[in-house]
Amino acid sequence: MKILSLIKLSLRALLRNKLRAFLTMLGIIIGVAAVITMMSIGKGSQQSIENSLSNMGSNLITIVPYNNVPGGVRVQGSSVQSLTIEDVSALERQSTHLSAISPIAQSNGQVIKGSLNWPTSIQGVAPEVLEIKKLSLKDGIMFGEDEVRSSAKVCLLGQTVIDNVFEPGENPIGQTIRFNKIPFLVVGVLSPKGQNTFGQDQDDIVIAPYTTVQNRITANRYFQSIVASANNEAESNPASDEILEILRQSHRLRRNQDNDFSVRTQAELINTLNSTSGMLTTLLTVIAGISLLIGGIGIMNIMYVSVTERTKEIGLRMSIGARGIDILMQFLIEAVMISVVGGIIGVVVGVSATMIVAHTLGWPTLISQASILISFFVCALTGVFFGYYPAQKAAMLDPIEALRYE
Repeated sequence: MKILSLIKLSLRALLRNKLRAFLTMLGIIIGVAAVITMMSIGKGSQQSIENSLSNMGSNLITIVPYNNVPGGVRVQGSSVQSLTIEDVSALERQSTHLSAISPIAQSNGQVIKGSLNWPTSIQGVAPEVLEIKKLSLKDGIMFGEDEVRSSAKVCLLGQTVIDNVFEPGENPIGQTIRFNKIPFLVVGVLSPKGQNTFGQDQDDIVIAPYTTVQNRITANRYFQSIVASANNEAESNPASDEILEILRQSHRLRRNQDNDFSVRTQAELINTLNSTSGMLTTLLTVIAGISLLIGGIGIMNIMYVSVTERTKEIGLRMSIGARGIDILMQFLIEAVMISVVGGIIGVVVGVSATMIVAHTLGWPTLISQASILISFFVCALTGVFFGYYPAQKAAMLDPIEALRYE
C-alpha cells in the first residue's frame, strides 16, 4: 500500500477522535515546550555570563587573599590580610607578562551631598584600573600618580551614585561630596555599565586613589584584591604562573607551605561559571524531558486502545488483501503524526514561553536551532518507539479472529 494512502488513512482516523488525539499530544506539547524553554534560559545565562565577563577584559587577572585555618579549610574574604603594596611593587618590577597592575582597597559607607545621601562602596585603585577593567569616562578626567602619591581627596562617581545624590541635570564635575566624613572633589564620571550577570549594579560605586582610601578611610595597609592585565589573552596562563612565583617569594613561603592568596584568570572564571550553568541547564532539561517520556507512554496507551477499538476494521482490511506491514505502517504513522504534530505545537508554545520569560522577568534567553531540531528528532523517535509495539500487535492479529471480535 502506498505511503501517501497510509498517511491519509491515518489522518482520517485521528480526525475522527480530535479531542482524544489532542489530549494524547498534550504530554508531548508540555515536554517539548519545557525542554525548549529550559535550554533557552540555560543557554541565555551562559551567553550572558560570557558577555559580562568578556566586557571586563578577557586578559583580566584577579589576585585575592586566602587564609588557611585548621582542618585544611581555606577562607577568603575582606577580613583576610595578605596582600600589600610590596606585592604590587614586586609584580611591577619582576613580571614580564603583565601590562598593568592596580591594587583594590575597598570600604562601604554613605555618600553625602547636602541633604541627600546614598549607601555605596568606595574603591581605592591605581590609575591603571580603567585599562584593566575596561572602564571608560563619560565626563571629566582620571586622577594620576601625583594624586596617588599625595593621597589626594579626589574621586570618580558611577551613574547610580550621581542619580541619588545630585539633582536631575546637575553636573557633578568640580563639586564636593562626602564619603562618611571625608570630603572628596569629583573629577570624573564613569560611563554606565548596568548590572552584571550576578545582578550587581556596576554603576553604584565611587573610585578614589588607593592611598586615600587606605590612609583616610580604612586605616589598613592590606588590600582586598589586586587586579592585573596580561599583555594579551594568550599570555593569561603564563602570567598567572608568573604571579604565583613572584608572590610566593614576596610572602616568603616555603615549599611545603600553601599559598595565602589565589590567582584567577578571566578564562578560568568563565569556564567555572559555564560549567556550573551547563550542569544546571542539563539537569533542568532532563527534568523537562520526563514530560516527553510521559507523553510517549500516553501515545502507547492510546494506540493500544485504538487497536482494540478497530480490531474488526483490521480484520476486514486483512481479509481484502492488506498485509501485516500495511497495518503496522498505518498505526505507526498515526503514532508518529500524534508525536510530530504535538512537537510542532510544543515548539510554538516553548518559543512563546521563552519570549514571555525574557520580556516579563528580564532573564537572558537564547533560543537555539539545535534545541528545536533535537525536539523534532526526539518527537519522531518517541512516536516510533512508543507506537511500534501497539502497531506490531495490530499487524499480527489473525484476520478470522479479528472479524469475530466483539
